[in-house]
Amino acid sequence: MKTKNLKKIQKWLKKMPSLNELCYEFPEEWSAVQQAISSAAQNQNPADLINSAIPPHNNNTKARSSKDKTCIKLPPELAQYVRQRMLQLVIKNRGLAEVTGVKHGKIKFNFLNGYIVQKLLFSHDLERKPVSLFWFRFIWPMVWQKNFLMPLVEPKGIYCFYSRKLIDELAGIIGAQSCLEIAAGDGTLSRFLNNLGVKVAATDNGSWDHSIDYSGSINKLDAKTALKTYNPEVVICSWPPAGNDFETHVFKTSSVQTYIVIGSRLKTAAGNWKTYKAQSAFDFEENRTLSDLLLPPELGSAIYIFRRKQTT
Repeated sequence: MKTKNLKKIQKWLKKMPSLNELCYEFPEEWSAVQQAISSAAQNQNPADLINSAIPPHNNNTKARSSKDKTCIKLPPELAQYVRQRMLQLVIKNRGLAEVTGVKHGKIKFNFLNGYIVQKLLFSHDLERKPVSLFWFRFIWPMVWQKNFLMPLVEPKGIYCFYSRKLIDELAGIIGAQSCLEIAAGDGTLSRFLNNLGVKVAATDNGSWDHSIDYSGSINKLDAKTALKTYNPEVVICSWPPAGNDFETHVFKTSSVQTYIVIGSRLKTAAGNWKTYKAQSAFDFEENRTLSDLLLPPELGSAIYIFRRKQTT
């Protein structure tokens, strides 16, 4: 990232650089994250990291210029995003080693576990299918390497699996309303809903083309443009990036009556919670019944439904 241009820095951040890359480019922010982790450990209260913003290391938040080794000042909001992203990667990387037990080398299923997972969750290769809850609940306990699943598929943009029951329930909520999926990735969710007769337009800005194979059914539009183009009544988004800058446009679009967010109960893992709490036009809550239909259950996934308040 050999630039001092803030717009180019933001564009680079959207490519989801690694923790090592972030630490090199933003040394002051990494110091702040280290201090926050140390403080939480001393206080034996890791919730401090999850539920509050990480304070800056000092008042001169800067980014390094790789070319001349100097640093430039970042806006507070961008600096906070960098700190939160670093924390997410620390948690993820630590969890990868502790949960899988694999600290060196590649993580991979053995033949039996791989065969079961493939038949249970995928139609072929890494193309997901609507999962039968009956068979999942029967077979999943037999997979003893289940903690390998998400570390293996997340690099391909897969953050959860959808049960057939969940797809049916979402189809019932959307009904005949116009629907738009933003940040759709490979379009799996829209494909499932379209197969049930629900008309959903799948859109994505294509920023993950380095790891996701975007199908021809994905319209390459950023969320703001897609919302303006389609004027949908219902918007759905599966695992929006934490602290993203596009969900705010959903709440500014007058045609939207319902916004369905599929994400995590861990607020630093997905979604723009600052925007969720700041907006006042929608009521929202987690739908626990729907959340329980996301797979695998170990993820702690959650579905939040925003409904526009009725004006009198």
